[in-house]
Amino acid sequence: MVQSASPRFATYFHVHLVSDSTGETLNAMAKAVVARFEGVIPIEHIYALVRSKKQLERVLEEIESAPGVVLHTIVDKELRAELEEGCRRLDMPTIAALDPLVASLSRYLGAALTTRVGVQHALDHDYFNRIEALNYAMAHDDGQATHDLDGADVVLVGVSRTSKTPTSIYLAHRGVRAANIPLVPGSEPPSSLFSLKWPLVIGLTVSPDRLIAIRRNRLLSLKEERESAYIESDSVRDETVRARRLFEREGWPTIDVTRRSVEETAAAVLNLLAEKRSGRIGVQA
Repeated sequence: MVQSASPRFATYFHVHLVSDSTGETLNAMAKAVVARFEGVIPIEHIYALVRSKKQLERVLEEIESAPGVVLHTIVDKELRAELEEGCRRLDMPTIAALDPLVASLSRYLGAALTTRVGVQHALDHDYFNRIEALNYAMAHDDGQATHDLDGADVVLVGVSRTSKTPTSIYLAHRGVRAANIPLVPGSEPPSSLFSLKWPLVIGLTVSPDRLIAIRRNRLLSLKEERESAYIESDSVRDETVRARRLFEREGWPTIDVTRRSVEETAAAVLNLLAEKRSGRIGVQA
């Protein structure tokens, strides 16, 4: 008699994220690391803007009430020492998340470290560039404001539901000014799209089967149950073929988003932008 395998249960654990800034960097690092472990679910406790001993005392009290792992990015030497000593007393592992990378860069660059808190989130040129890029993406979403596409770094072109909008927004957070143009059956793309000199135009492609599934789920979420050319097999296949032919005719590089997440699509766009700036642009990503 063959015994069935016992069910696997998720492992929950407390993780305390202590930051003297917004905590975004630490939170992203923790998520990236935990994702490497199957069946492990963290219970996150985030303490942002911890910059005084009184705040740190409250943090240690909460850590004591929920034993777990402590990750921190505390810059101030006194606060850092107090946190680490408090964790030793509580017998809790504490990890200075940025230390290995900072130490390696310091040795390579031969540069002194800054002790300014939250310096990575300073309101510098890059910050305002990201805000401008986000405003640009929103103003040029879904074929809007096509008269000034020359102000874009990249223009994404594709049929409906090829992740054009979320990719544009993601790119904006990286400081890239992205516009996107939908290819609508029965309508021609704006003429301004074909006379662009500076922006990189990229075609987003997808398999018909995957596109039908995505569109069907979209209609269900809208409680729309009627069949239409939007999800009809032959119509969708014709739509995707026409899009591919357009991209080939114009010589635009393409990205297949069939099995890509938004982050992966954005990474492919950034790679193509880097190729363009270096004078070598690929045709398929």
